[in-house]
Amino acid sequence: MVFGVLGAASNATGTAFQREAASTLKQGGGLHFLLMLMRRPAWTIGVLGVMGAALFQALALLNGPIALVQPLFVLELPFALMIVGRLLHRSIPAEGWYGVGAVVAGLGVLLASAAPHGGGAQAPLSRWIPALVVCYGLMGAAVVVARTRCSPQLRAVALGAAAAVGNATTAALLKSATTTFSDHGIGAFLSAWQTYGFAITGIAAVLLLENALQAGPLAASQPALTIGDALVSLVLGVTVFQETVRTGWWLVPEILGLALMCAGVLLLTRAIPAIRSADGRPA
Repeated sequence: MVFGVLGAASNATGTAFQREAASTLKQGGGLHFLLMLMRRPAWTIGVLGVMGAALFQALALLNGPIALVQPLFVLELPFALMIVGRLLHRSIPAEGWYGVGAVVAGLGVLLASAAPHGGGAQAPLSRWIPALVVCYGLMGAAVVVARTRCSPQLRAVALGAAAAVGNATTAALLKSATTTFSDHGIGAFLSAWQTYGFAITGIAAVLLLENALQAGPLAASQPALTIGDALVSLVLGVTVFQETVRTGWWLVPEILGLALMCAGVLLLTRAIPAIRSADGRPA
């Protein structure tokens, strides 16, 4: 749990500082734009933050069940709100603090009620194959929906959901690959199919996220991304790694915690762009 929280904080720091660096330059692209970014200390801090997030996520997945680790990354939004407010020297609106409280409380209720535990770090192909077929199928279906003549909001939701499935699948593959590295060394890690699976899936998830952010408003894509990642990770933890979560009457507080977390995410997705817009920078 400690590594998961550190990963969320590190990822929020990396994203915030990278956007801060990009906002100081004129719009552009290509190699010249990247070289200009590399000269910005904020961009370097951002890259280190993203690298730290990957390391903390790997350590968290190595030590705990995916059904526990991945939902913790919803804390990236509260951390992002506080970091963005600090960077832009803006006060955080009351709506933002309500969102922080709702996300933290909802996540706590959800995880305390579900109590994910047990399971293993490896799984046979008989469990991997159907899980990957379903996950990649959902990602492909979401992309097909996004390519139709639908509204920007629906396109953003579809691509955000596809990125969420990709993130959860990447985490599952990463968990297996890092355990292989821990148990058998670099040679086994480089020869494991999960290593290349999480690299390819992770790249696809990043591309889907970038397209989701361009397709429509953040308030449409971010809830699908954040909540979808947590839910798909729970399912993968149970079905692939045979982790255990509480059911029965425990489903009631689990649903309430999830609903509270969703409400907090919606509040935060409105508060963060509001802070940026108030400073005259793009949201």
